Amino acid sequence: MDEELISKKELLDLARISYGQLYRWKRKKLIPEEWFIRKATFTGQETFFPRDKILSRIEQIKQWKEDVPLDELAKRLSPAGVEIERAGEDLVRLGIVGDLAWRLYADAVPNARILAFPDIVCVYLVHEALESGQVSLDEARQLTAAYPRFVTVFRDMQMCVDLVRKLGVGTWLARAPNAEIALDPQANVAFSVDVASAVEQLKLRLM
Repeated sequence: MDEELISKKELLDLARISYGQLYRWKRKKLIPEEWFIRKATFTGQETFFPRDKILSRIEQIKQWKEDVPLDELAKRLSPAGVEIERAGEDLVRLGIVGDLAWRLYADAVPNARILAFPDIVCVYLVHEALESGQVSLDEARQLTAAYPRFVTVFRDMQMCVDLVRKLGVGTWLARAPNAEIALDPQANVAFSVDVASAVEQLKLRLM
């Protein structure tokens, strides 16, 4: 479950950015401090980054920086919640979630119509789980039920949510993104989602 890493030199070459740009974006909190990973190598200490996350983030910054001030962009990219509300039907109409994910959520929360941002995240996670093809309808319902507990523990939404399945029986767990877990040899992770990354995508599509 370890993330693939990319060195700072490889990142600067591949993304075609300068050392100064990288660290300016870090100071502006466009790139999280925890993504700068110091590791010992045969040449000494070097800085590495989670490859997929950093490349995706830099592409987002390049796309938006000409139109959005960096301080505002930092708010959009932050995993913290924002004051956004949407009707469930609007999320479906906009193509952000599928109709099935919305109906599962609405069945579990009958009075839900206008959703606050944390609730939108829940529907989106259910959507992503169903779209993966690895999660059953019952397991998707279980995710809806487990989600409030997860965000109580991880209020900043810096978490990964995993579906662990053993002998056909699944259970959901939330963990810190870089936390290691040891599984029963008969169990496997059937589905995993980085919630902070999902939140970023939602913000960019909704704001």
